[in-house]
Amino acid sequence: MDRRILVVEDSELYCQQLDQILSGPGREVTIVHDGTAALELLVEKSFSLVITDLNLPDVNGIDLIREIRSRDMPVTIIVISGQPSVESAVEAIRLGAYDFVVKPIDPELFQHQVEKALKDRTLTDEIAQLNTKLRRRFAYHNILGRSRRMAEVFARVERVGSSPCTVLITGETGTGKELVAQAIHQSDVTRSGRLVTVNCAALPEHLLESELFGHERGAFTGADRQHVGRFEAAAGGTLFLDEIGEMPIGMQAKLLRVLQDGRFERVGGAEPIQADCRVLAATNVDLAEAVAEGRFRSDLYYRLNVVAIETPPLRERLDDIPLLVHHFLHKLEERGLPAKTMSRATLSRLLRYDWPGNVRELEHVLELMVLTTPGPSIEPENLPPEIVPRREEPFSLDFDHFRPLQELTEEFTQRIEKAYLARVLEKYRGRIDQCAAHCGLSRRSISEKLRRYQIDKADFKPANRRARKAPPSPSPFAASFDVA
Repeated sequence: MDRRILVVEDSELYCQQLDQILSGPGREVTIVHDGTAALELLVEKSFSLVITDLNLPDVNGIDLIREIRSRDMPVTIIVISGQPSVESAVEAIRLGAYDFVVKPIDPELFQHQVEKALKDRTLTDEIAQLNTKLRRRFAYHNILGRSRRMAEVFARVERVGSSPCTVLITGETGTGKELVAQAIHQSDVTRSGRLVTVNCAALPEHLLESELFGHERGAFTGADRQHVGRFEAAAGGTLFLDEIGEMPIGMQAKLLRVLQDGRFERVGGAEPIQADCRVLAATNVDLAEAVAEGRFRSDLYYRLNVVAIETPPLRERLDDIPLLVHHFLHKLEERGLPAKTMSRATLSRLLRYDWPGNVRELEHVLELMVLTTPGPSIEPENLPPEIVPRREEPFSLDFDHFRPLQELTEEFTQRIEKAYLARVLEKYRGRIDQCAAHCGLSRRSISEKLRRYQIDKADFKPANRRARKAPPSPSPFAASFDVA
């Protein structure tokens, strides 16, 4: 049967009436007389629609709705009642009932309400299936992305998944470094232990040492019992050292010793303990620069940086924004927030913003818009004032055919060149000689074009990439250029 309908009604007269109204091609109608029996059936098999009386002999209709929603059962609910009140109707709708029908039932009107509920249920189920397919296609261990940059991250994680090597995960704040660490851990089929995380920036040195290695009873004031550290807790699994760039210099030496010898002692103890865990580390600090400035030990840096994975900033993976928006809006709806869609104009604005806070900022902005947008669609005027586009409008072949062809050709050529040069400069980090070789032009020609389009190569240097404004228009047209 295409549609299964469960009727929960204690009146035999109404059971007969509802059975006559609801029965038809493509439908299977099941009738029970109390809420307990209804819940047992809902657990056993799926239903599209539940029609329940408000007053039942054991579990009342309101409690039945509450129980269905608490178990996250994908079913639409219509409530019927012979003695309704405003309070009960409001409560039923608030808990997620699709409609509230007052007895006596008008067969023709009720049939229309049921048809509409079933059609909406079909649409909801189809959307859920599409969401599942979308996640399977573009998700890798809870990391979403379909851009080339994220494909590179996925491939690198896959290669190092079951390797015992130490991995250094780098990237700006909010780019998903912890998700990459989780993906590596989940990909490692050689280990059965858990993933243990330590934020190295959250604890002072003396507490961090105890947290990593544990301590014996009496090791220091307040140590009234033995404490197992994170290295021991991660035995057979993975230890993830987040914000490793903020680790005090004294602790760096102790960590280096463990990585080299594979053994450690608890604070206040003398018995060596074997470290049986894989170590992953993450930082938003340029560790090579920190080494040069004496803030990070070079020997520890080389020990951690066996394999490096860089999580790209959101401005370098704009192709992923529509996918991320869809995912976060669906996630917010699952949390009970209002269902919202996003207009094309709003999405265009998001695609032309810098996102200094990266994916984390995008998620927070979407939650704010869902909470503050009055209508069902998020429009540009609903965006927070700080979401100001930094790029030109995406390239379009829409044009004024009354303008001279030569004029249009020159304008489009300029827009293509600007987008292409920005992408190549991004790839080679502002190196004019490499850009010229890639483009098949002389250094002088490249420099002249940069001057003409007012593009500053210094903006693409590694030291300036985080602070700089985004390059001109990496538009959908520009994204089609392959500069690999």
